[in-house]
Amino acid sequence: MNDKGNMDQGQVIQRQFSPVHTAGTEAHSSGAGGGYVLRISVVAALGGLLFGYDTAIISGAIPFIRPYFHLDEYSLGWAVSSILIGCGAGAAAAGIAADRFGRRITLMLCALLFALSGIGAGLSTGLSLFIVFRMAGGIGVGAAAIVSPLYIAETAPPDRRGRLVALYQLAIVAGILLAYLSNFILAGIGDSSWRWMFASQALPSVLFGLMLLLVPETPRWLVKKGRLVEARRILSKTMDPASCESTLGAIQDSFRNEGRAVWSELCSKKYLPVVTLGIFIAVFQQITGINVVLYYAPVLFKDTGMDDSASLLQTVGIGLVNVAATVISITLVDRIGRKLLLKTGSGLMGLSLAAMALCFRYHYFQHYVILCAMLVYVGAFGATWGAVAWVYLSEIFPNRIRGLAMSVATLALWLADFIVTYTFPVMQARAGNALTFSAYAVFCGAALIYVLVKIPETRGKSLEEMETLFLK
Repeated sequence: MNDKGNMDQGQVIQRQFSPVHTAGTEAHSSGAGGGYVLRISVVAALGGLLFGYDTAIISGAIPFIRPYFHLDEYSLGWAVSSILIGCGAGAAAAGIAADRFGRRITLMLCALLFALSGIGAGLSTGLSLFIVFRMAGGIGVGAAAIVSPLYIAETAPPDRRGRLVALYQLAIVAGILLAYLSNFILAGIGDSSWRWMFASQALPSVLFGLMLLLVPETPRWLVKKGRLVEARRILSKTMDPASCESTLGAIQDSFRNEGRAVWSELCSKKYLPVVTLGIFIAVFQQITGINVVLYYAPVLFKDTGMDDSASLLQTVGIGLVNVAATVISITLVDRIGRKLLLKTGSGLMGLSLAAMALCFRYHYFQHYVILCAMLVYVGAFGATWGAVAWVYLSEIFPNRIRGLAMSVATLALWLADFIVTYTFPVMQARAGNALTFSAYAVFCGAALIYVLVKIPETRGKSLEEMETLFLK
C-alpha cells in the first residue's frame, strides 16, 4: 500500500482537530453545510450496504448450492469464506488505488466489481468459477471497507465524525438485511433461485455507482493533487469563507510538515503496543462468532427442524434486529463511551452463545429459545462490537501511522473472519453445534477480560490526547 496515501488519512484527521480547524467545526455545528456533508457521507457509506449485501447473500443460497456443487463440509466452508480472501486483497490494494485515482473513482470501481461478481456468481456452472467471482466481489468489499470510511473522515467535521463514520456500519447491516429479504423473496423460484440471489446485487451496485456521480472528490485528495480551486469550492460549501481559507492552508501545510511513515515503524517499541491493541480489537470482533450467525443462520435454523421458508423468514428477523441495534449504537457511542459498550456486548454475547450451546446439547428447540438467544446475541453485537470496534480503530492510532496501522488491523480482521467462516462447517460436522458455540462463548469471555484489562476509554478525547494516552 502507498505509504503517502495512508499518511493522508491521519493528516486530515489531525488537521480537523487542530485549532485552526476549529472555526470550520463551529460553522458545521451551527448548521453551515451540515446537510451537504451528511448527504455526501451517506452516499459514501452506501459502500457498506454493498459490503453487507455481497457477504450475506450467500446465507440463503447455501441450501441450493450445496447439492448443486456437491459440497461437503470442507468445500462448503471454502465456498462461503472464499470472498474473504478477496477482501484481504482489496484492503491491501485500496490505499494505492485511492491515492492514485481518488476516493470517488475507487468507490466506483468497487461498485463495478460488486455488480460483475454477482452476475458472474449467478451464472457459474462450476465451483471454481463461482469462487473466482466471489473473490472478485471480495476485492470490492475489502477496498470499500477502507475507502468509504476514509472518504467520510476526509469530509466530516470532528464534532460529528463518530456518528458519520458509524453510518458505514449502519449501511453494512442494512445491506445484510436487504440480502436476507432478497433471499426470502427469491427462495420460492425453485432450484435456480440461488442464481437470482447473487445476480440481484447488480441492482444496488449500479445505483451506488450512479449516486457517486453526484458527489465530489474529497478536498484532501484534491489539495494533494494540486487542484486547489476545486478543493476551495468544496470546502466553501461546508464552512464560512474565513474557515475555508484557514482550513485549506492547514491542509497544504500538512503536506510540507508531515514526515512519511514506513511499515517498519509499526514494529517499533513506540508504536507496537497500540498496533497490537488494534489487531486484538479487530480479531475479537470476528472470533466471537458473528459471521457464523450471519452467514449460516438458515442452516442453524434447519438444524432445529424448520423448513427452508421458515428458516429464511427468521433470518430476516435477525437482520432487522441487527439494524435496530446499530442505530442504538450510533446514539450511545458518544454518550456512554466505547469501553462500557464493549464490556456489555462481550458479556451479553457470551451468555447468548452459552444458551444456544445448551439448547443444541440437550436438543431443546421449543418456545423459540434458539431464536431468542440468537436475536439477543446479534442485538448485543450490533449495539457494541459491530460499530464500536470500527470507531475505536479509527481513533486509537497516532496520526503518523494511522493509515498503515488501519491496513494491518483490517487485514487481521479479514483473516480472522476467514478462519471462523471456513472452519464452522467443519467444527459443526466434527464437534457439533453445542461445542462449537461453547468455543465462541469462551472467546467472548476472553474479549471481556481483554477489554477490562487493556482497553482505555477514548470518549471525549482529541486525537492528540489519545496519542499521549497510547504512546507511553
